[in-house]
Amino acid sequence: MDLHHLRAFATVVEAGGFARAAARLNLSQPGLSRQIRALETRLDVALFDRLGRRVQLTAEGEDLLQRVRRLLTDAESLG
Repeated sequence: MDLHHLRAFATVVEAGGFARAAARLNLSQPGLSRQIRALETRLDVALFDRLGRRVQLTAEGEDLLQRVRRLLTDAESLG
């Protein structure tokens, strides 16, 4: 599992969407979308319900978000 993909996932949630998250991460929106799709494929779950230009976390996405936040906090404390 790639920590960059997990950080990207958390940023999409915090930013409220892919476009704003891509700007925060200095990535293209299609590149960020590919990272999230790769993460979803790796986990074999949908993390977001895509509603037009909006996204909403699925139950699996909510669970992963809690885990990712703990993991990122732990990773930052090591650094």
